[in-house]
Amino acid sequence: MSIEVKVPQLPESVADATLVAWHKSPGDKVSRDENLADLETDKVVLEVPAPADGVLKEIRISDGTTVTAGEILAILEKGDAAGGKAAAEPKAEPAEGVGGEDQAGKDEDGGDEDTGPGKAAGRLSPAVRRLVDEHDLDTAGIRGSGRDGRITKADVMDFLEQREQGDKDKKSAPAATQKSAQPAASPRGAREERRVPMTRMRTRIAERLVDAQATAAMLTSFNEVDLGAVMEIRKRYRDSFEKKHGVRIGFMSFFAKAVIEALRKFPVVNASLEGADIIYHDYYDIGIAVSTERGLMVPILRDVDLMSFADIERSIGEFAGKARDGKIGVDELSGGTFTITNGGVFGSLMSTPIINPPQSAILGMHKIQDRPMVVNGQISIRPMMYIALTYDHRIIDGREAVQFLVSVKESLEDPARLLIQL
Repeated sequence: MSIEVKVPQLPESVADATLVAWHKSPGDKVSRDENLADLETDKVVLEVPAPADGVLKEIRISDGTTVTAGEILAILEKGDAAGGKAAAEPKAEPAEGVGGEDQAGKDEDGGDEDTGPGKAAGRLSPAVRRLVDEHDLDTAGIRGSGRDGRITKADVMDFLEQREQGDKDKKSAPAATQKSAQPAASPRGAREERRVPMTRMRTRIAERLVDAQATAAMLTSFNEVDLGAVMEIRKRYRDSFEKKHGVRIGFMSFFAKAVIEALRKFPVVNASLEGADIIYHDYYDIGIAVSTERGLMVPILRDVDLMSFADIERSIGEFAGKARDGKIGVDELSGGTFTITNGGVFGSLMSTPIINPPQSAILGMHKIQDRPMVVNGQISIRPMMYIALTYDHRIIDGREAVQFLVSVKESLEDPARLLIQL
């Protein structure tokens, strides 16, 4: 029985998607709900699950193609259909069963590997396929290191490098006799260039960033925070907190709570501009910027003022995992009244973050660095962090922006203020 594998329902406001990569090839056995392919929109990455157990009979849409909801991607033969790899060759003859479930179809790690150029080509991304075509390569000789044995660009580049080195070794003996008569080799080495199209998500991120700079009067103010008190609390309660709540206590929960208190004092920082009107939000949905391989995502924590420290840390961990795995939903990225981004995890000492429209402000955290500071008339080495607030100067004045940063600073340097909401 044949079943059509179709593009699932796309999120609201998303018209189409790009088929990024197939994880299965024609003839592969699949299980119900197993991910067959990835679809990328300008907001999220969606999975295409198998509708039933069976064998992938035919792939109708290749990698890099733009598709719409309901479009037929492939044909699945339900059950162990004839023509599948399991039935193609008898198990008694493993040496010749290049498509069967035998030792010839397994790599050294026990996973399925590509067994011929036809199968490998079905798994190649557009970028990899271009490299293969340009160098006229037989993919049967290239070992894939990607998921399910897929060949990646790095695999092709390594193969080309090894082949080039092999050619050099073959020529080294006769060339040695003529070495004195030949000019010296160029010290520069390879100077290749590669053209890779931007993904839909990266393109959308770029558009939003350019729009933000073109439409908002952005200005950034800085301050610095002594995080000694926060670090002491984390050190003192780290083990008991994790034992009770099952999650580690980090810096982000302290910053989120400090931001909430500052937003209460300066509600315009939590507002947005719509035409000639200022929209004040009497709730606190905080976006937490997460870096992924496909680009920056900003999952939204709803009603952070009602969340505990453990709730905040747990939610951030879950969102970060889903964002990096490409499983986060559009609704989890929509909305938000304010954003926090932490460039310090990558070593950034100071930066000017860009506003996430339609929000009017974003707080940037940075690297914690020990610096000599004057405390009570004495020089002391303290764990300091620069913090930056980028804001839309059309509705937020410099006075409010600076006082907002001071409020965040005071709450973090004296965390007891968070308990009594000072």
